[in-house]
Amino acid sequence: MASEPAHGPRRGQSDLGRLTADLRALGVRPGQDLLIHCALRQVGRIDGGAATLIDALRAAAGPAATLVVPTQTTLNSFTSNAFLTATAGYSAEQLAQYLAAMPGFDPASTPSTGMGALAEHVRTRQGACRSSHPHTSFTALGPRAAACASIHDLDCHLGERSPLGWLYAADAAILLLGVGYTACTAFHLAEYRLPGPLPLRRYTCFTAADGARTKHEFTDVAFDDSDFARLGAAIGPEPFVLHGQVGAALSLLLPVRAAVDFALAWFLDHRSRVTS
Repeated sequence: MASEPAHGPRRGQSDLGRLTADLRALGVRPGQDLLIHCALRQVGRIDGGAATLIDALRAAAGPAATLVVPTQTTLNSFTSNAFLTATAGYSAEQLAQYLAAMPGFDPASTPSTGMGALAEHVRTRQGACRSSHPHTSFTALGPRAAACASIHDLDCHLGERSPLGWLYAADAAILLLGVGYTACTAFHLAEYRLPGPLPLRRYTCFTAADGARTKHEFTDVAFDDSDFARLGAAIGPEPFVLHGQVGAALSLLLPVRAAVDFALAWFLDHRSRVTS
Protein backbone atom coordinates (compact mmCIF):
# COMPACT_ATOMS: atom_id res chain seq x y z
CA MET A 1 0.00 0.00 0.00
CA ALA A 2 1.09 3.60 -0.49
CA SER A 3 3.62 4.87 2.05
CA GLU A 4 2.71 8.50 1.45
CA PRO A 5 -1.07 8.66 1.99
CA ALA A 6 -2.82 11.74 0.71
CA HIS A 7 -6.04 11.60 -1.26
CA GLY A 8 -8.42 8.76 -0.53
CA PRO A 9 -11.69 8.13 -2.36
CA ARG A 10 -14.47 10.39 -1.14
CA ARG A 11 -17.13 8.50 0.77
CA GLY A 12 -19.59 11.22 1.72
CA GLN A 13 -19.90 13.00 5.03
CA SER A 14 -18.51 11.28 8.12
CA ASP A 15 -20.02 11.43 11.58
CA LEU A 16 -18.79 10.46 15.04
CA GLY A 17 -19.78 6.83 14.73
CA ARG A 18 -18.23 6.35 11.32
CA LEU A 19 -14.93 8.00 12.27
CA THR A 20 -14.72 6.03 15.50
CA ALA A 21 -15.27 2.80 13.59
CA ASP A 22 -12.63 3.78 11.02
CA LEU A 23 -10.07 4.52 13.74
CA ARG A 24 -10.73 1.21 15.46
CA ALA A 25 -10.48 -0.62 12.14
CA LEU A 26 -7.12 1.07 11.55
CA GLY A 27 -5.88 -0.32 14.85
CA VAL A 28 -6.34 2.42 17.44
CA ARG A 29 -6.84 0.62 20.73
CA PRO A 30 -8.12 1.71 24.15
CA GLY A 31 -5.51 3.36 26.35
CA GLN A 32 -3.16 4.09 23.45
CA ASP A 33 -1.51 7.52 23.63
CA LEU A 34 -1.38 9.08 20.17
CA LEU A 35 0.79 11.64 18.40
CA ILE A 36 -1.49 12.89 15.65
CA HIS A 37 -0.59 14.59 12.38
CA CYS A 38 -3.67 15.43 10.35
CA ALA A 39 -4.70 17.13 7.13
CA LEU A 40 -8.34 17.66 8.05
CA ARG A 41 -9.31 18.45 4.47
CA GLN A 42 -8.17 14.99 3.39
CA VAL A 43 -10.48 13.38 5.95
CA GLY A 44 -13.32 14.93 3.99
CA ARG A 45 -16.59 16.40 5.14
CA ILE A 46 -17.23 15.80 8.83
CA ASP A 47 -20.45 16.50 10.66
CA GLY A 48 -19.09 18.82 13.37
CA GLY A 49 -15.63 19.33 11.89
CA ALA A 50 -12.45 19.05 13.95
CA ALA A 51 -14.36 18.71 17.22
CA THR A 52 -16.06 15.55 15.99
CA LEU A 53 -12.77 14.02 14.86
CA ILE A 54 -11.27 14.65 18.30
CA ASP A 55 -14.35 13.13 19.90
CA ALA A 56 -13.91 10.09 17.65
CA LEU A 57 -10.25 9.80 18.61
CA ARG A 58 -11.17 9.95 22.29
CA ALA A 59 -13.90 7.37 21.77
CA ALA A 60 -11.57 4.98 19.94
CA ALA A 61 -8.59 5.44 22.27
CA GLY A 62 -10.68 5.68 25.43
CA PRO A 63 -10.52 7.93 28.49
CA ALA A 64 -7.10 6.65 29.58
CA ALA A 65 -5.39 7.82 26.38
CA THR A 66 -3.61 11.13 25.90
CA LEU A 67 -3.82 12.77 22.47
CA VAL A 68 -0.91 14.94 21.33
CA VAL A 69 -0.57 17.27 18.34
CA PRO A 70 2.26 19.52 17.13
CA THR A 71 1.49 23.22 17.63
CA GLN A 72 4.65 24.71 16.18
CA THR A 73 5.13 28.44 15.63
CA THR A 74 7.57 28.60 12.75
CA LEU A 75 7.13 32.33 12.16
CA ASN A 76 8.70 32.95 15.59
CA SER A 77 12.09 31.99 14.21
CA PHE A 78 14.86 33.61 12.20
CA THR A 79 15.78 30.39 10.40
CA SER A 80 12.53 28.59 9.51
CA ASN A 81 11.29 28.28 5.95
CA ALA A 82 8.13 30.14 6.98
CA PHE A 83 10.13 33.10 8.27
CA LEU A 84 12.49 33.15 5.29
CA THR A 85 9.54 33.08 2.89
CA ALA A 86 7.74 35.85 4.75
CA THR A 87 10.80 38.10 4.69
CA ALA A 88 12.18 37.24 1.24
CA GLY A 89 13.32 40.35 -0.62
CA TYR A 90 13.13 42.63 2.41
CA SER A 91 15.60 45.45 2.75
CA ALA A 92 17.54 45.77 6.00
CA GLU A 93 15.09 48.45 7.14
CA GLN A 94 12.04 46.35 6.27
CA LEU A 95 13.52 43.34 8.06
CA ALA A 96 14.21 45.44 11.15
CA GLN A 97 10.60 46.65 11.15
CA TYR A 98 9.32 43.10 10.74
CA LEU A 99 11.41 41.87 13.65
CA ALA A 100 10.34 44.78 15.83
CA ALA A 101 6.70 43.86 15.26
CA MET A 102 7.16 40.10 15.72
CA PRO A 103 5.12 39.04 18.75
CA GLY A 104 6.63 36.92 21.48
CA PHE A 105 5.47 33.36 22.04
CA ASP A 106 2.89 32.82 24.76
CA PRO A 107 1.89 29.16 25.13
CA ALA A 108 -1.53 30.18 26.37
CA SER A 109 -2.49 32.29 23.37
CA THR A 110 -0.09 32.11 20.41
CA PRO A 111 -1.67 30.26 17.46
CA SER A 112 0.29 27.52 15.75
CA THR A 113 1.63 28.07 12.24
CA GLY A 114 0.73 25.68 9.44
CA MET A 115 -0.20 22.81 11.76
CA GLY A 116 -3.78 22.55 10.54
CA ALA A 117 -7.28 22.92 11.90
CA LEU A 118 -7.19 19.81 14.08
CA ALA A 119 -4.07 20.98 15.92
CA GLU A 120 -5.60 24.41 16.47
CA HIS A 121 -8.77 22.83 17.80
CA VAL A 122 -6.80 20.76 20.31
CA ARG A 123 -4.73 23.79 21.33
CA THR A 124 -7.86 25.74 22.25
CA ARG A 125 -9.84 22.86 23.72
CA GLN A 126 -10.65 22.96 27.42
CA GLY A 127 -8.18 20.95 29.47
CA ALA A 128 -5.40 21.01 26.86
CA CYS A 129 -1.79 21.51 28.00
CA ARG A 130 0.82 23.05 25.72
CA SER A 131 4.57 22.71 26.06
CA SER A 132 6.66 25.84 26.42
CA HIS A 133 8.97 25.76 23.40
CA PRO A 134 8.70 28.98 21.32
CA HIS A 135 9.35 27.09 18.06
CA THR A 136 8.21 23.47 18.36
CA SER A 137 5.55 23.20 21.05
CA PHE A 138 3.17 20.27 21.36
CA THR A 139 -0.30 20.32 22.87
CA ALA A 140 -1.73 17.36 24.76
CA LEU A 141 -5.25 16.45 25.78
CA GLY A 142 -6.07 13.68 28.22
CA PRO A 143 -5.18 12.33 31.66
CA ARG A 144 -1.41 12.64 31.16
CA ALA A 145 -1.45 15.87 29.18
CA ALA A 146 0.34 17.86 31.87
CA ALA A 147 3.10 15.25 32.16
CA CYS A 148 3.59 15.17 28.39
CA ALA A 149 3.85 18.94 28.09
CA SER A 150 5.82 19.61 31.26
CA ILE A 151 9.33 19.19 29.87
CA HIS A 152 10.45 21.02 26.75
CA ASP A 153 13.88 22.59 27.11
CA LEU A 154 14.72 25.55 24.92
CA ASP A 155 17.79 23.84 23.44
CA CYS A 156 15.89 20.64 22.71
CA HIS A 157 13.37 21.28 19.95
CA LEU A 158 12.46 17.65 19.25
CA GLY A 159 14.78 15.56 21.38
CA GLU A 160 14.77 13.63 24.62
CA ARG A 161 13.83 16.66 26.73
CA SER A 162 10.74 17.38 24.66
CA PRO A 163 7.30 15.78 24.46
CA LEU A 164 8.73 13.42 21.84
CA GLY A 165 10.96 11.91 24.52
CA TRP A 166 7.90 11.46 26.72
CA LEU A 167 5.92 9.85 23.89
CA TYR A 168 8.75 7.40 23.22
CA ALA A 169 8.94 6.45 26.90
CA ALA A 170 5.14 6.15 27.06
CA ASP A 171 5.11 3.68 24.14
CA ALA A 172 2.70 5.93 22.24
CA ALA A 173 1.71 5.55 18.60
CA ILE A 174 1.93 7.91 15.64
CA LEU A 175 -1.27 8.51 13.71
CA LEU A 176 -0.90 10.03 10.24
CA LEU A 177 -4.31 11.09 8.94
CA GLY A 178 -4.14 12.08 5.29
CA VAL A 179 -0.48 13.06 5.53
CA GLY A 180 2.71 11.21 4.67
CA TYR A 181 5.95 10.53 6.45
CA THR A 182 7.33 13.96 5.61
CA ALA A 183 5.07 15.22 8.42
CA CYS A 184 6.34 12.68 10.96
CA THR A 185 8.08 14.79 13.61
CA ALA A 186 9.04 11.69 15.61
CA PHE A 187 11.75 10.96 13.04
CA HIS A 188 13.58 14.02 14.36
CA LEU A 189 14.02 12.29 17.71
CA ALA A 190 16.17 9.76 15.88
CA GLU A 191 18.39 12.60 14.67
CA TYR A 192 19.22 13.46 18.28
CA ARG A 193 20.26 9.86 18.87
CA LEU A 194 22.81 9.72 16.07
CA PRO A 195 26.39 9.31 17.28
CA GLY A 196 28.03 12.69 17.73
CA PRO A 197 29.16 15.19 17.00
CA LEU A 198 25.77 16.30 15.71
CA PRO A 199 25.43 19.21 13.26
CA LEU A 200 24.34 22.28 15.22
CA ARG A 201 23.00 25.72 14.43
CA ARG A 202 22.06 28.90 16.25
CA TYR A 203 18.38 29.70 16.73
CA THR A 204 16.60 32.88 17.76
CA CYS A 205 13.09 33.46 19.06
CA PHE A 206 10.96 35.76 21.18
CA THR A 207 8.81 34.95 24.19
CA ALA A 208 6.17 37.08 25.86
CA ALA A 209 5.37 37.33 29.56
CA ASP A 210 3.76 40.04 31.68
CA GLY A 211 3.49 42.35 28.69
CA ALA A 212 7.21 42.21 27.88
CA ARG A 213 8.96 40.56 24.95
CA THR A 214 12.25 38.72 25.52
CA LYS A 215 14.73 37.62 22.87
CA HIS A 216 16.40 34.21 23.20
CA GLU A 217 19.36 32.78 21.31
CA PHE A 218 20.38 29.16 21.68
CA THR A 219 22.12 26.25 19.96
CA ASP A 220 20.43 23.00 18.99
CA VAL A 221 20.54 20.25 16.39
CA ALA A 222 20.32 21.35 12.76
CA PHE A 223 17.31 19.40 11.52
CA ASP A 224 17.13 17.71 8.15
CA ASP A 225 13.83 16.36 6.87
CA SER A 226 14.93 16.25 3.22
CA ASP A 227 15.10 12.44 3.26
CA PHE A 228 11.93 11.74 5.26
CA ALA A 229 10.03 10.69 2.13
CA ARG A 230 12.71 8.10 1.29
CA LEU A 231 12.73 6.98 4.91
CA GLY A 232 8.95 6.64 4.70
CA ALA A 233 9.21 4.50 1.58
CA ALA A 234 11.54 2.19 3.48
CA ILE A 235 9.47 1.97 6.65
CA GLY A 236 6.09 1.67 4.93
CA PRO A 237 6.23 -2.10 4.27
CA GLU A 238 7.26 -2.92 7.85
CA PRO A 239 4.76 -5.15 9.68
CA PHE A 240 4.37 -2.68 12.55
CA VAL A 241 2.92 -0.06 10.18
CA LEU A 242 -0.87 -0.34 9.96
CA HIS A 243 -2.65 1.02 6.89
CA GLY A 244 -6.27 2.06 6.62
CA GLN A 245 -8.71 4.83 5.85
CA VAL A 246 -10.29 7.33 8.21
CA GLY A 247 -13.11 9.20 6.56
CA ALA A 248 -11.70 9.91 3.10
CA ALA A 249 -8.07 9.98 4.27
CA LEU A 250 -5.60 7.19 3.71
CA SER A 251 -4.00 6.84 7.12
CA LEU A 252 -1.15 5.14 8.95
CA LEU A 253 -0.65 3.99 12.53
CA LEU A 254 2.74 2.96 13.87
CA PRO A 255 4.48 2.80 17.26
CA VAL A 256 6.69 5.75 18.19
CA ARG A 257 9.44 3.46 19.46
CA ALA A 258 9.53 1.30 16.35
CA ALA A 259 9.44 4.36 14.08
CA VAL A 260 12.27 6.14 15.90
CA ASP A 261 14.41 3.01 16.18
CA PHE A 262 13.91 2.23 12.49
CA ALA A 263 14.71 5.84 11.55
CA LEU A 264 17.91 5.80 13.58
CA ALA A 265 19.13 2.63 11.88
CA TRP A 266 18.14 4.02 8.48
CA PHE A 267 19.95 7.33 9.09
CA LEU A 268 23.08 5.44 10.10
CA ASP A 269 22.97 3.54 6.81
CA HIS A 270 21.96 6.38 4.50
CA ARG A 271 23.25 9.67 5.87
CA SER A 272 26.81 10.89 5.71
CA ARG A 273 28.03 11.79 9.18
CA VAL A 274 30.32 14.41 10.62
CA THR A 275 33.32 12.58 12.06
CA SER A 276 35.44 15.39 13.41
